[in-house]
Amino acid sequence: MDVQDSEGGAKTGIGRGRSPLAVIFFTVFVDMVGFGILIPIIPLLLADPTSEFFLLPSSLSVAQGYILLGLMVAVYPLMQFFATPILGQLSDKHGRRWLLAISLAGTAISYVIFAYGIIIRNIPVLFIARALDGITGGNISIAQAAVADITAPKDRAKNFGIIGGAFGLGFIVGPYIGGKLSDPAVLPWFNAATPFWFAALLSAANVVSLIMFLPETLQPHHKRSANIRWTEAITNVKKAFTMKGGLRALFITTFLFFAGFTFYTTFFPVFLIDKFDLSQGTIGDYFSFVGIWVAISQVYVAKKVGRFNHCRIVKYGLFATGGLMLVMLLPPVWWGLLFIVPFFAMAFGLASTYSLGLISASVDGKSQGETLGITASVRAAAQMIPPAIAGVVAAGTFPAAPIVIASAITIAAGAAFWLLYRPSRLKGDPTESPIFC
Repeated sequence: MDVQDSEGGAKTGIGRGRSPLAVIFFTVFVDMVGFGILIPIIPLLLADPTSEFFLLPSSLSVAQGYILLGLMVAVYPLMQFFATPILGQLSDKHGRRWLLAISLAGTAISYVIFAYGIIIRNIPVLFIARALDGITGGNISIAQAAVADITAPKDRAKNFGIIGGAFGLGFIVGPYIGGKLSDPAVLPWFNAATPFWFAALLSAANVVSLIMFLPETLQPHHKRSANIRWTEAITNVKKAFTMKGGLRALFITTFLFFAGFTFYTTFFPVFLIDKFDLSQGTIGDYFSFVGIWVAISQVYVAKKVGRFNHCRIVKYGLFATGGLMLVMLLPPVWWGLLFIVPFFAMAFGLASTYSLGLISASVDGKSQGETLGITASVRAAAQMIPPAIAGVVAAGTFPAAPIVIASAITIAAGAAFWLLYRPSRLKGDPTESPIFC
């Protein structure tokens, strides 16, 4: 198989008959399975005193559990914020393959530690596990850079949509596994730690598949020789918000979008428990249903709408995502949410896929790792603050309050994109550019 480099020429470093995209797809899938597993379980550990897995001592209130939940969610992006740009630079210098393998190995170890922390009922150990996963959790940004290595600019939105499908598929399997493997009603020996043992084995298997089947996607003439900049995370955020032209607007939009979405994902499971008294199995089923529609939007729908104006797709997707977050609060029964989910998931999936495609298509092949590293830093910065705030807000008001804030911030992301973004142009006829708006 000949693969096109980022400037449109054929790459020669990847042999025929091997599919880097398939291995990268599996890598992102495994990462999202691990993320999805957490969704139905963490609320049981820290926010649901009726659960047999509730870990808080009697000296702490449920409101304090909300705060701890927010902090536990926040520690992962906090560590990722500082570590991901370093991993991105290392991948630009040494290649994608081994950096992906190392980061996934760290993820596997973190799942083992998290499972152990549940077994010994030690909350600090859970925080350590999440911190370790954050430090080594730059694999999605490296995977995205690998996709950019093997994809011509005009096809990036499509291939990012395929990788987005791995995101959605992982989001289908992860919550389902988390809900079912933690439920003793399924098998008596299942408990809250069981899904994390499974995730650790899956990550270890992924490490082996990467080493055996993934060829190096970064060509020698694209490798960088510069020294590693250890404070790159802070520099990245400053750079993102001081860039001229379309990229600055895209980074502002990305920051607001993921800040809002993090408010939503952190406390929506708690809202489901508080309003509908759902079990971890039903919460897992619900988020799996969301994942099905995210996957549909990012693989099938993204291909169908790709010929339309990309800026309008992002703008309307952002506004729709924010508005539908509020609509989620209205149904009086939990299954009423199932009628809203397809529209919400497709709006989110299209907005996230095409906004990333706009960012990637705005730079040349030599800057993909750096630019996607900046994007990861912006996302991590956006994701590390809301959970901590959401925990305090929920503790002081009611569990659905963070969802209201999520809606407002996501709508602000749509407004920022609408008012600030002016597209960069690729070489050639701008009407042929995938970022033409």
